Parts: sequence; structure tokens; C-alpha cells
Amino acid sequence: MTSVAIDSPFILADDTLDTLFREARTANTFSDTPVSAEQVREVFELVKFGPTMMNIQPLRLLLVEQGEGRERLGAHMAEGNLAKTLTAPLVAVVAADVDFHTRMPEHFPHKPDAGDMFAADADSRAQIARYNAALQTGYFIVGIRAAGLAAGPMGGFDAAGIDEEFFGGTTWRTQAVINIGHPGENPWFDRLPRISADDAVKVV
Repeated sequence: MTSVAIDSPFILADDTLDTLFREARTANTFSDTPVSAEQVREVFELVKFGPTMMNIQPLRLLLVEQGEGRERLGAHMAEGNLAKTLTAPLVAVVAADVDFHTRMPEHFPHKPDAGDMFAADADSRAQIARYNAALQTGYFIVGIRAAGLAAGPMGGFDAAGIDEEFFGGTTWRTQAVINIGHPGENPWFDRLPRISADDAVKVV
């Protein structure tokens, strides 16, 4: 099939696309406007419909409000991420459930024994969990933006320390930390370059 030019490839309005992508930025400071756990739960209820492998759903969220829990989390953050993590209205610790396969009879009901193929190999299962949770994390960030909020996803933290602090005795494994709120004073760094379709897309 030959590609054809069209006036616009999108069915969403430009202002919606701007909110989700073009003008959305990673926030580094946040205002004092609160963000409720219930609002983030509603975001999750929307973005859970994003596609994953075999409807695997390993994404788990620990929402850390201001207070003692935030101080515990801060002890495991890299120095450059500490201040904004302590001051954000709400922080989500994104985890992957490495025993996602136990829920597959529920999530993949037309093949109720599908989880059995993942049961024996814990290392492979953990890799699959991380991959699919990463997909879901992307949907989650876009969902945060769709709710009129800013996300500050970070990778600078001690994952093993957070796992021990919050997830001991569970099958959740820390994958990312995302600050959530409304942008504060000077919230953005300069926009960094993005690769173009000319360089990133090939057609055969």
C-alpha cells in the first residue's frame, strides 16, 4: 500500500495534542495546589486500558503524600531529585508486580492457564513485568497530563532501598518515581531537541 498525504493525521484537536505532547514538559517545581490520591486513582482508571502483551497488567502505584512517608522516600532519592520530591504535592512510586502471572486467569480469561508459561522462570517473568510496566508508565504520564497536571518522572533513586522500605515481603519492584502537581515557579528547563521522523522512521 502506498502512503498518501492527508490534511491532518490526528482526530484530536490541536489544543488537546498540545496539552498531551507538544507543550507538555517535565516539571521540576510545583505550586502548593494540592493533588488528591483520588484524582490519581481516576487517572489510573483511564490509562489502564492501554495495550500490553497478553493483557499483562504489572503496573502498581504507591502514592506518597506529604509527611513521614515522604521523608522515608526522600532518604532513597539522588541528591539532585531530593528537593523536588520532598516538595511535590504528591509522588507516585511506580512499581512492577513480578508475579503478574497469578492474575492472568482474570485478565486473560479466554486462556485461563496462560500464566503457567511464566511461572517457572522468575528472571524472564521479571523482565516481562518491567517491560510492560514501562509501557503502562508512559500511558500513566500522558494520563497525568490529560488531567491538567504536570508529571516529573525521575530515575535517580536507590530502587533496592525503596523496595526494602516500602515493598518488603511483596512482589512489587520499584521502576520509577514520578512527582505530580501543578507547575510552580520556573518549572521548566529549556526544551531539549527531539529526533525527527526523517531520522527515526523508515518505510519498506
